[in-house]
Amino acid sequence: MVPVRHLAARFAFLAWQHYVAARPLYQRINAMIRRIPKGRVSSYGAVGALVGCDARQVGYAMAALPDGTNVPWHRVLNVRGAIAIRTDAAITQRLRLEREGVKFSAGGQADLSKHGWPKRASKRSK
Repeated sequence: MVPVRHLAARFAFLAWQHYVAARPLYQRINAMIRRIPKGRVSSYGAVGALVGCDARQVGYAMAALPDGTNVPWHRVLNVRGAIAIRTDAAITQRLRLEREGVKFSAGGQADLSKHGWPKRASKRSK
């Protein structure tokens, strides 16, 4: 049986390797998130589409952000316009967005047609 301390060290090493390998992608993701204006929000999938990755990778990049980062992580919501974080940071995220003028429905969703970024081209009705 492998001692727990060896498993923990191995896990930490693998996590570090993943971060180093993903760093260029994370930098592109963070640069795109910095472009989201105050009072606007985007989804994990929309950010991913803009940088060429999937929503899950955007979530991983955001989870890797250090405390006190200048990346406006709070402007990224799930595809329904709801906060996806399940920790105390969800309260911080909502308060920051409300301070920027983002309104939430009683169900906890932001109106992406009003606050979404980038604005989608509207379809012309016939």
